[in-house]
Amino acid sequence: MVSVGERLSRARVQAFIGRNEELALFARALDADVRAPFAFYVCGPGGIGKSTLLRRLADHARTAGRLLVELDGRFVSRDPADFEHAAGPFLDVPGTVLFVDSFDHCQWLESWLWHHFLPRAADDTLVVLAGRRAPQPQWTADPAWSRLLHVTELEPFSAEQALSLLVAAEIRPELRDRVLRFAGGNPLALSLAAAAGSAGCAREEIWAPSADVLRTLLAGLIGEVPTASHRRALEVAAQAHTTSEELLAGVLPGEDAHLLFSWLRDLPFMESTHRGLHPHDAARETLAADLRWRAPNAFEAIRRRLADEYLRLLREAPEERVWTVTDELFYLFREGETLSRLRTWSREDEMHDRPLRPEDLDVVLRMAEETEGPASAELVRYWARRQPQAFSVYRLVSTGRIAAFTARLVLPSPPDPEDLATDPVVAAAWRYTDATAPVSPGEHIGISRFSVYPERYQVPSRVIDLSSSRAQAEAARARGRAFGFAVFQDAETWAERVRGTLCDTGARPRVGEHTYGLFGVDWREVPVERWLFHFISAPDAPVPAAPSAVSRTAFDQAVREALAHWRNPSAFAACVLMRTRLAADLAEPVEELRALLRRAVDDLAGDPRGVRAREALTAGYFSGVPTQEGAARRLGLPYGTYRRHLRQGLDLLCEALWQQELQDPR
Repeated sequence: MVSVGERLSRARVQAFIGRNEELALFARALDADVRAPFAFYVCGPGGIGKSTLLRRLADHARTAGRLLVELDGRFVSRDPADFEHAAGPFLDVPGTVLFVDSFDHCQWLESWLWHHFLPRAADDTLVVLAGRRAPQPQWTADPAWSRLLHVTELEPFSAEQALSLLVAAEIRPELRDRVLRFAGGNPLALSLAAAAGSAGCAREEIWAPSADVLRTLLAGLIGEVPTASHRRALEVAAQAHTTSEELLAGVLPGEDAHLLFSWLRDLPFMESTHRGLHPHDAARETLAADLRWRAPNAFEAIRRRLADEYLRLLREAPEERVWTVTDELFYLFREGETLSRLRTWSREDEMHDRPLRPEDLDVVLRMAEETEGPASAELVRYWARRQPQAFSVYRLVSTGRIAAFTARLVLPSPPDPEDLATDPVVAAAWRYTDATAPVSPGEHIGISRFSVYPERYQVPSRVIDLSSSRAQAEAARARGRAFGFAVFQDAETWAERVRGTLCDTGARPRVGEHTYGLFGVDWREVPVERWLFHFISAPDAPVPAAPSAVSRTAFDQAVREALAHWRNPSAFAACVLMRTRLAADLAEPVEELRALLRRAVDDLAGDPRGVRAREALTAGYFSGVPTQEGAARRLGLPYGTYRRHLRQGLDLLCEALWQQELQDPR
């Protein structure tokens, strides 16, 4: 007869996936290999498989005839004597193996453990600890312990390992991708999803996590949440691509953003990046799906607050930061059909971009020639000489290797004859503007001219994501930009991808052996903020031409858009504010509404709170200074102080104009 314990052990062996390196090293320790560690410390976020690995190691130790002592940190008292009593055989019986799971729940014992308990272990013993936090750095740095201690930070399953788990669970092939996207390689999420899927996927065309699965995942991945404020901070982090302390303060006014950010930062499933906190994929998807199921209105409210904050940052953030805003904004609405066609948020090829340096040029030219041919490489050389500042070089975060480059050209009107004669794509763009809506002197066009990523050429990738984010942010801040253009090979495929966002000009210029499609938007007709707002309000609908009414949030956004285009009457004429009641029945709506806006700003000086706010608004929007940093310098203010006055001014102005909107008898 086979015992229940043996049957459980066999089942664990059959279901266990990966972790081969950890198993092999522990097997050497069981064989008394003097080069093997004495102490094993397994760490990682909730649900990553620590407990599963410990049970597998315990099965190995049991099979090897070792005596086991198994403790759970959640049930260990704060008195070290109680821990010592429970682990007694470890100190007295040679060959004992001590396992402590959930060690993060008794982390206060750590110093005592290394200093006083473990050095007294009996001969040939081993210890295995598992917790969400890594050990204190002094133990891994200690010359004595560094030879005896092995720390393993468990990683999510690879795509192959995750897929093998779903295959073993008999999840239908057409549903596996959805489960994989939800679980993000997290073993607990995959196991629970597979368990739910094996029972329910046969009857469901589209896999979705049940409420029970979500609650179990939340408990396993996240643990206890101290207060409602902490939960709201979690829900912000679940939707935002990255979360900074400043973002929390903007989205959760009145809360202690510093306290909440510090708490988020210490969570074991939260990664710190150069742009902020980024939760593990399984934790993010679980939180977002739970909130959407539990409180759909709250889910939309948080998403709207985040969108408003990103649009504010697009207008007000320092130049070096603003390019990331559209990337973050689009991530909020990534489930929409249009955005899913255009963008990817995969972190497998995480990049950072830098300006082109002279020493990078040979690599860039080689990439251009290998992917687009020698004629295109010569055009890269031409534009790198004419506009080196237009080029971005993309390096892999993991290795620093140059993997791609892009170029976003800025071309003033009238066009340079040499440019027209040299580059057929640029010439086609100017011909299109001349035929549709000529660009006036003093205005300019922008062209995302090159996007060369040899490993993922001309398909949605992080390179195209980041470059388009920069292009849109630059267009939003630029003064006098008339058109924006993007250039792609395989014009028919990209015409479908950009449908509803960019117009196919019909131009198909040829460079060397290749033909390119030219796609554009007239920013004078559809200002950038309104173009972005289109994705927020209705991701897959045509850009609205004339809304008959707006919400308060949309009204405030319209006021900010109108301020940004106040000095350009043609762009101002396309603003959403022109469709509000404020502009109804005006004889000369553009000029009269511009004058009304200017008067409303001047009227702020009648309120003691509004004196400095009026100065900030005037310098930022009416003076002709091209950047907000320049406006701060004009007023002789630190940039942070200027921004504070500007924000207060915008709040006061929007409130005053909103009251006029409500009082309009029409």
